[in-house]
Amino acid sequence: MTEIAKQEPAFSHPSEAEFARILDYYGIMWEYEPRTFILERDEAGNIREAFSPDFYLPEQDLFIELTTLRPKLNRIKNHKIRRMKELYPEVNIKLFKRRHVRDMMIKYGIDEQARDILDGEAQ
Repeated sequence: MTEIAKQEPAFSHPSEAEFARILDYYGIMWEYEPRTFILERDEAGNIREAFSPDFYLPEQDLFIELTTLRPKLNRIKNHKIRRMKELYPEVNIKLFKRRHVRDMMIKYGIDEQARDILDGEAQ
């Protein structure tokens, strides 16, 4: 029997690739940016603002957004998460902030990536 290789998506940041590897290791099904949520439209109905969370975990019915931005720069992501919760209260979403991502990487022995986050190199 031939095993079909899973093609890795083009992740926006190395931390997303590492997170996907952790999910794979534990056998957690995931999808990368499978859905875009409209957050705001203009008067003509054109999309002004939208949000595509990084991961969806179908078995948990949970969207996950990762960020390695410094806390002061999180304003935009925090706004999008708040807006999404207002418009789509039935959707479960969790934001993993820089500290959470760093701690997870340390826990799973991904020290080089964690060091980049600690040093502020990861954006």
